[in-house]
Amino acid sequence: MHKLFWLSFLLLACTNQAKEDSQAAPIDHSKKIAEDSISCTEAGCNGTYQGPEFVKGADIAHQFSNKVSEKVGEQLKELYRAKQYSKVDFSKVKMSTKGMGSGYVIYQLYLPFKRVVNECDAYTSFDHSGGWNHKPAIQGRRSKLKKALLLGDSLNISQLKTTPEGLQEYWIQWKNQYLQIDCI
Repeated sequence: MHKLFWLSFLLLACTNQAKEDSQAAPIDHSKKIAEDSISCTEAGCNGTYQGPEFVKGADIAHQFSNKVSEKVGEQLKELYRAKQYSKVDFSKVKMSTKGMGSGYVIYQLYLPFKRVVNECDAYTSFDHSGGWNHKPAIQGRRSKLKKALLLGDSLNISQLKTTPEGLQEYWIQWKNQYLQIDCI
């Protein structure tokens, strides 16, 4: 009887723990990997995303471009405030997407900076327009970013960058309308 009590107790405890575990929100490790793998210096930003291309229909791997763009914009602003005027050197951008199409991808990005002498030749905001195996909606992105521009300024947009596996990206930089207000 004593053994039956303990066996029942353990079975009930394990069942309740399994129920609690199944009700807990799933941990999305792909977002943490993407955020933790981006590093920026005075020379540029680089990072790697390793994980699923899609999770529940969401394009997780391509969202890495969003995260890198955010970090690049933050770094350009920081350099500007330190009077190390810079912009992304589009001619030296490197992208690779090994494993794309297999369900698991290693997406690597390198966005180098180059120094400029004049503060109004620097760029302090950054974004992208891209997609996997389809042309990016660059016209829509241009329209959306138009309101972020300084009066009389325009977007600086890279040539279309592609990987052999089908990632296509336009990289976009511009003068931040608040930080670079003196450049009107």
